[in-house]
Amino acid sequence: MARRDSRSRPPRGDVLRLPESLSGKLLAGHPWVYRDHVPKGRTPPRTGAFVRVQAGAFEAVALWDPVSPIALRIFSRERVPDAAWFNARVREALSLRGPLRAAGTTAFRLLNGEGDGVPGVVADVYERFVVLVTYADSLASVLPMLVAALERELAPEGIVLRERRSAGDSGDAESRLRLLSGQKPPSRLVVSENGMRLSANLEAGQKTGLFLDHRENRAFVRALAQGRECLNLFSYTGAFSVALALGGAKHVTSVDVATGALDAARENFALNRLAPEEHAFVAADVFRYLEAARAEGRRFDLVVCDPPSFAKSREHARAALRAYVRLNAQGLSVTRPGGLYAAASCTAQVSPEAFRDALAQAAARARVRFQIVHDAAQAIDHPVAVGHPEGRYLKFVLGRVLERA
Repeated sequence: MARRDSRSRPPRGDVLRLPESLSGKLLAGHPWVYRDHVPKGRTPPRTGAFVRVQAGAFEAVALWDPVSPIALRIFSRERVPDAAWFNARVREALSLRGPLRAAGTTAFRLLNGEGDGVPGVVADVYERFVVLVTYADSLASVLPMLVAALERELAPEGIVLRERRSAGDSGDAESRLRLLSGQKPPSRLVVSENGMRLSANLEAGQKTGLFLDHRENRAFVRALAQGRECLNLFSYTGAFSVALALGGAKHVTSVDVATGALDAARENFALNRLAPEEHAFVAADVFRYLEAARAEGRRFDLVVCDPPSFAKSREHARAALRAYVRLNAQGLSVTRPGGLYAAASCTAQVSPEAFRDALAQAAARARVRFQIVHDAAQAIDHPVAVGHPEGRYLKFVLGRVLERA
């Protein structure tokens, strides 16, 4: 048996010993160690340092964070990550996205954090640019190696880090882009997805500009839209709406509380040679809109309901589930008997099983039957590590709505 090169081994010296009770979960591939599992008084020397950790039979190299609730992010079972290690991760990621690139998709997630073995880091490609997001300050220590790997394997025109303004910075929630390599992208780019053209606001849009995780789900509802009157709730910049219209929908109503998002939706319709004036764009609170639509007796043949996350922590999971029951009961109530209803959840704290249970309660409240015909997750460029169930955050359930028998 060939001997491993000494450079591939975890760092020698002090080992941060963790409770043996964590070994099963860590051996199964879970990439996080929370702060309350780190022994008191044993802290590595600096933020963003790679440290050797042990928990029973488990041994690995992790990135230390003194502030985040996640104190340790597991990077490697074999070695201290270096330039070659990051090159390998980017190559692995590119090989999975090969079919997307070959099909002409120009906006996709290249690195999905834990799912691609680079915990806490997201890299999204928009045309010839890469937008990076990190979920802890400690990850700044790996950015130089990651940027070099992206330059080597992808050769983009520019790489930027999308930052969030702090609470005391300016009072708004808009992001800002910090140039890391090459040239800065324009704030808006037009990208291609399954034959659609979509405008992405890289500077201030949600996520990194678009909701890339719904790509396959948009294609799925597009294939079902022919001749249907459709409703898109929480429509944002109208990606689902455009897909429905391109699929031959008779009429699409897009509802969002943000007028700016609806203006962008109209622009996306025009980008795809669809006449915005032939469809409806309603600036309204979705809950109030649904109450009014039900009172007026309005019904739709296909409804898409994709709200923002209802919980940022486990403490809010129960409240989120109550909100999903209420929202989807209202949505099911405005779906015509025999029509289709697509419900989505991006709340990581709500499991797929819990979400389906919420839909069952919603159907009971709406006094309808709901047949699930399609149950999906995020797109192929958002892989999930098998030992990290939290990575399977997106739920997309489409079913047929029927009258009670």
